[in-house]
Amino acid sequence: MDYQDILISDFSDVRFQQAFRAYFTEEGMHIKNWDALFAEMNSQQANAAFLRLDRKGNVVGFLQFQPGEMSHWFFREPIGFIREFWIAKPFRRKGHGSQLLLHTETYFVEQGLGRAILTAEKAEGFYLCHGYKKDLNITAKNKMSVFSKQLER
Repeated sequence: MDYQDILISDFSDVRFQQAFRAYFTEEGMHIKNWDALFAEMNSQQANAAFLRLDRKGNVVGFLQFQPGEMSHWFFREPIGFIREFWIAKPFRRKGHGSQLLLHTETYFVEQGLGRAILTAEKAEGFYLCHGYKKDLNITAKNKMSVFSKQLER
């Protein structure tokens, strides 16, 4: 089956919104004002996502990300931050997550970003298998484990 990966930066895309709602519902998170959440996503600079669709236009999954920078008073490092990542249940364990992650890492490299970083409380094995390492030198505000990967240019 053929799949289409779409780069979006407008989170008013109905397909993305439906997928994001399904993801949050699955995670047991409840949002009172979805419109405000999607408006906030749109207001954040360089916030984007890859949205994967099947041939019929059904959402397979998405990976939301944002280029950013980690800095100290003397040093700075441009990074790609993976924000949210979800694959619909019928499509799991079929390589879709790996493909979305690869698309995102390629995008980061094309943007001149040398490292990808994310937080995770689930799927740690997935990230480890894709070259990410638990980074004990970085503390996330949400207290989740931090994973990072040096990207090859």
